[in-house]
Amino acid sequence: MCLAIPGEVIEVGVGRPELAKVEVSGVRRTVNIGLLAQPPEPGEWVLIHVGFALSVVDEAEARATLALLEDLGQAYEDELAAMAGSTIE
Repeated sequence: MCLAIPGEVIEVGVGRPELAKVEVSGVRRTVNIGLLAQPPEPGEWVLIHVGFALSVVDEAEARATLALLEDLGQAYEDELAAMAGSTIE
């Protein structure tokens, strides 16, 4: 299952301006923010799918979505494991 997951932006321009470090439920990884019209600021939330930030989302919406995803159980855990095991360079 491929999910779009909200993540909080920790750092922008991680070595390259089109990359940002995000955190999703304790998992930190680099994602491509090149699809966004404006780069997000640290502390903002983005919706991530297959390593790309698709949009900036409201923090309340992001947290509500994470709560729903956590209720999925194993599917959500599998998605976090896949995220932790992948890299963008």
